[in-house]
Amino acid sequence: MTITQERAVDTRHAISRLRTRLNQVLLGKEEKIELVIACLIAGGHLLLDDLPGLGKTTLAKAIAECFGAKFARIQCTPDLLPSDVTGFNLFNQKTREFEFHSGPVFSDILLADEINRTTPRTQSSLFEAMAERQVTIDGVSRSLSDAFFVIATQNPIDSHGAYPLPEAQLDRFAMKLEIGYPDRAAQLAILNQTKKRDDMAAESPLSIQSLRDLQEVVANCRITTELQEYLITLCEATRDHDAIRLGVSPRGMLIWQQVAKAWAVLQDRDFVLPDDIQSVAQPVLSVRLVTRGQNATTLIDSILQETKVPDYR
Repeated sequence: MTITQERAVDTRHAISRLRTRLNQVLLGKEEKIELVIACLIAGGHLLLDDLPGLGKTTLAKAIAECFGAKFARIQCTPDLLPSDVTGFNLFNQKTREFEFHSGPVFSDILLADEINRTTPRTQSSLFEAMAERQVTIDGVSRSLSDAFFVIATQNPIDSHGAYPLPEAQLDRFAMKLEIGYPDRAAQLAILNQTKKRDDMAAESPLSIQSLRDLQEVVANCRITTELQEYLITLCEATRDHDAIRLGVSPRGMLIWQQVAKAWAVLQDRDFVLPDDIQSVAQPVLSVRLVTRGQNATTLIDSILQETKVPDYR
């Protein structure tokens, strides 16, 4: 078996393990799980815009458990300070020196629960970590895990006391998803679930290196110039559309390409097809398009249908 073949086998094995684990904890949401995995292995961050009690925390913990990763959770509140997120220097009376106490961003998987509940100042401290995978404290830059992955949640219904994320900060996320309620069969399975989550968590995990390897596979996934031109045309269509006030930025375009590559890898391919770009369009664009009151989902579908698909062979 060649090195390339070995890498392909390892990739399939890791993805299969991840799919199985996440589908055990989030029943009846196979399509959503695929998008979550795509976001993770693309090296992006995920915004879950949904109601409480639908398994968002459980999902984040399951991802960490699957890779044996360090997990941290922030409950965002109005009195949360930037130092509560990033960490702080504390003077030690015995040593007469300042000692750094790391915050929850020094983890591999971070859940920022109800991110729109905390102030813009604190939100900004987290977005620096998301964008640059580092934080600056008292003039000193400290690197975060190169597998750092943020799952942020917000409640779309209760807006009292909330600080809506501005467009520039929303653009830091690779995609936005709504999990939604499980169907009746899944709810019945939840009520009759006999395998304890502790037992599932005890199963031999993958490693953080496995996640890095998956992200490297995604980075090396091939995309033709013709498909990149297609992607540019789609992004320009969002910027020129009369019903869209703010279209896809160049950063958003890069993220779209990366997630499309991840989707191709999930289909067991090392090259991108137009279907990959189209399949991830809704979650990738929904977090960054600002419309003039029209439904974003409908507009995205319209742009995809009206844009000519190139000959990619």
